[in-house]
Amino acid sequence: MFLDQVSLYLKSGDGGAGCKSFRREKHVPKGGPDGGDGGKGGSVYLVADAGLSSLIDYRFKHHFKAERGTHGKGSNMHGANGEDMRLPVPVGTVVHDMHSNEVLGDLVIDGQELLIVEGGHGGRGNPHFTTSVRRAPAFAELGEPGKERDLRLELKLLADVALVGMPSVGKSSMIARISAARPKIADYPFTTLIPNLGVVKVGDKSFVCADVPGLIEGAHEGKGLGHAFLRHIERSAIIMHIVDLAGGFEGENRDAIKDYKIIENELHMHAEELSTRPRIIVGNKLDVEDAEERSQKLKAYVEEKDLPYFAVSTLTGEGIDALLHFTAQQVHKLRLQAAEEEKLARESEEFEARYVHREQLAQRVAKRPFKVENLGGGVYRVSGEAIERMVIQTEWDNEEAILWMQGRFAKLGLEKELIEKGAIDGDTIRILDREFEFEAGVSGDGW
Repeated sequence: MFLDQVSLYLKSGDGGAGCKSFRREKHVPKGGPDGGDGGKGGSVYLVADAGLSSLIDYRFKHHFKAERGTHGKGSNMHGANGEDMRLPVPVGTVVHDMHSNEVLGDLVIDGQELLIVEGGHGGRGNPHFTTSVRRAPAFAELGEPGKERDLRLELKLLADVALVGMPSVGKSSMIARISAARPKIADYPFTTLIPNLGVVKVGDKSFVCADVPGLIEGAHEGKGLGHAFLRHIERSAIIMHIVDLAGGFEGENRDAIKDYKIIENELHMHAEELSTRPRIIVGNKLDVEDAEERSQKLKAYVEEKDLPYFAVSTLTGEGIDALLHFTAQQVHKLRLQAAEEEKLARESEEFEARYVHREQLAQRVAKRPFKVENLGGGVYRVSGEAIERMVIQTEWDNEEAILWMQGRFAKLGLEKELIEKGAIDGDTIRILDREFEFEAGVSGDGW
């Protein structure tokens, strides 16, 4: 079964809690803190796999959660990290955030990885909080919860050549004639309901061909099967536009040039870039009566646009060899060109086979570890990955842990920033779901 769109819920593993422990051994009086750190939770990646051709693996299972990190233990025993989860997807998968519709990544190279949600950080054990005046800290950090993300995956087929045209022009017959693909073929419109891929071999060359379900006028607006399959044309290196030379079904008397214009307009309306995509125009059903006359008119029209034209019959095989040799040569030229462009991209360090999506990168390169917003009415919101992590990992029933967190806020310059934003004593400061009362200058930390 072919499946080209799915929704997924992914959650990274929780970080393990740090351990609060003290060394207790005979003949070792007043042993120091020896609590181990918690393990990091597993992250979730999507990985492009050339062995897959559909998203069928995610038809029934939509929720995935990575392994959590284990808690630290005494005697400086650190918790184990959770195992990362790598979910395979077909090459050509576009990853969207379900809520914002932001494109997080486009997996177009076999083995390419996309980090979706990073595992929660493990909490630090109490040895990390010793100072010259705090020799026996009686607190440790909690583990950071894993992150969640709702995704929409969209597969856009990676084919060298896409067969397009009106319904029943012979696209399925073409791919059946030139490859080992065996699509359903019948004499009624919309016989093909899913894209079919076939590998075409021409001498020592080969290329992948995609039979896209028939398009009709208004396809770019969703009419017929338009929205469902127009996207599969976007990645194709060459568009092979097949036109019916038989005049349609008995009694229809369709005009080949008019049909050609309709499909070309639909491609342009779907994505303007498709207007400049290399294309080959093919007049099919040359074996039918009066087809030669229609073929000559269509040939004259498209050659005025400087486009290559071939008249063929998928029934008898007439003209197929010439079409395939020309197509194979064009595909080979485009591959060489693409290989050179990729080489230049790698040399300029623009290519990354493994990357973090933009939102996470933006947070990591931020100049300040936090952001302060004045919400009005004496209420301020503080946000930022680092400062939010401190709040999440603090033991709120441990006064010593809270004092340590306040000291960290002071070192980060949070009090100064709040005062610059207009905060005064008694104002409310919100960080995540916690609220604090601001009091400047108390114990040097303002809280």
